[in-house]
Amino acid sequence: MAFTTIDQFDHEQLALLVKEHLMAGHLIDRAGMPVVTVHGVDVMAAIAIDEWMGASPVYTRRTQRLLGFEGSTVEACFKALQLEIGAPLEFMDFRLEVVDDNNGLFHLDHCGALMDVEPMGDEFVHAMCVDIEDPTFDATAWATNPKMRFRPIHRPPRIPADRHPHCAWRVVIDDDLEPTPEPPPLARIAATRAAGLPLPEIESSDEEQEGMSDYTKPFDPNLQPRDFTDSVLRALDEEICLQGHFLSMAFMAAVEKRFGTEAAVDAGAQQVTGVAGVAAARIKRAFGLGRDVSALATVYHLHPAFRPRSYIDWNVAVDGDAVILEIGDCPARQEEGIENWISLLIDGHDRALSAIAYEVDPCWRVRADGIGRWVVERHEEPAEELTEVILTKFSTGAAFGFER
Repeated sequence: MAFTTIDQFDHEQLALLVKEHLMAGHLIDRAGMPVVTVHGVDVMAAIAIDEWMGASPVYTRRTQRLLGFEGSTVEACFKALQLEIGAPLEFMDFRLEVVDDNNGLFHLDHCGALMDVEPMGDEFVHAMCVDIEDPTFDATAWATNPKMRFRPIHRPPRIPADRHPHCAWRVVIDDDLEPTPEPPPLARIAATRAAGLPLPEIESSDEEQEGMSDYTKPFDPNLQPRDFTDSVLRALDEEICLQGHFLSMAFMAAVEKRFGTEAAVDAGAQQVTGVAGVAAARIKRAFGLGRDVSALATVYHLHPAFRPRSYIDWNVAVDGDAVILEIGDCPARQEEGIENWISLLIDGHDRALSAIAYEVDPCWRVRADGIGRWVVERHEEPAEELTEVILTKFSTGAAFGFER
């Protein structure tokens, strides 16, 4: 039985997949933070800071190169913000305005992250919106211009409690300022095989494609994925999935720095399990998939944890009433000195595969069939939903419907 692959997607399906993968990338953090909150809010915040400071400068520059808008201006920074997992469209509803090369403004009409933490109290809100935002925004700005600064006009905790917009910021490039130093966690992530991957090729076609083949035109505050050609959407989707791997590696590196390798492996395994299940449920819902073996194979094929193929040799096959999963030799298996999701799976920390199967249908069960190979078969009795996924579903992003 065949299953649906990304190569069969039309333009609107590709655009939706990009949005779903942006959301999945954002939820990586939601899956990881509950694991480290047991060490206290201050430790959680410090890990989150290292996580985003390590990942965002790498993927910001890659996106700028991919779509041809490299530069040192506010516009170049804002264009990258529109296409990154830290600001998935609509869930983190950034309203960006470029004033000139050195000045910009933005506010959030909806901040899904704030909706997640406000019920937890002002201590968590302050940690996210002040302690974490200040250094991580500066790290994102650093990738474009070390003399760029993000400074709040107002931000949470909200006073009054229903204040809207949720926050507002001013962005300035000031040549009189001292350059922001390179973010300390960046070096380790920049040295990975993932960071050194060639950019995906944007294929040209003899047939004229509708949409933009790059983002060299002036900044568009209402940019949507569907504005790009199919070829760009395929390339952009690969980069978005890679952004998630940068973030997860930076998360595990931050945990390892504080608590050692064993703790990093445990935290990473819980993180990937939590986000894998939520992302699978969203993919199933977004594309109207069923519960059969074809739907299961389609979800495994589309899942961002196993993309891009230039990084992960991920093979999905339908064999009768079962799905066969295999990871071949690939750059993700060759990373040295840093843990990643693929190394965890290869070493047997593979609950994430069961989390994905459950979200398609609780009767699907995963069993290992050698190193880097698994078989997914149907059982009569349903499994129980994994705790890591239940915790991640605390985020409003799990059920969020795209709407601006």
